[in-house]
Amino acid sequence: MTTPTVLFACVHNAGRSQMAAGFLTHLAGDAIEVCSAGSAPAGTLNPTAVAAMAEVGIDIAGRSPKILTADAVQSSDVVITMGCGDTCPVFPGISYRDWDLPDPAGKGIEDVRPIRDEIRARVEALVAELLRG
Repeated sequence: MTTPTVLFACVHNAGRSQMAAGFLTHLAGDAIEVCSAGSAPAGTLNPTAVAAMAEVGIDIAGRSPKILTADAVQSSDVVITMGCGDTCPVFPGISYRDWDLPDPAGKGIEDVRPIRDEIRARVEALVAELLRG
């Protein structure tokens, strides 16, 4: 079995997609290749998202936002969008999913925790689906 590749894409690649990538890396290890990118990447990660992830023992502080490229999409098996809409290129043979999640930008830690927890639940289900077999 080949290692599946998952790309998490959002607008700024500073919050939701970075939290999802952090969870997937933590939960799946080397069994799933993890990428994240944004259609208009921010200069730095959302510090509240970093703090929310640190609360559950996952350090994403060393990551940086990256630009979403057609190559990144084309080389992925699963592309999960989180608010980047039509800016994500579509290629045949790739599984696309849209996770409708609030953007943590500008929110306090109390408001980011439920977003983080929802992302974790969705990533856990994704891991179970991709590694089933």
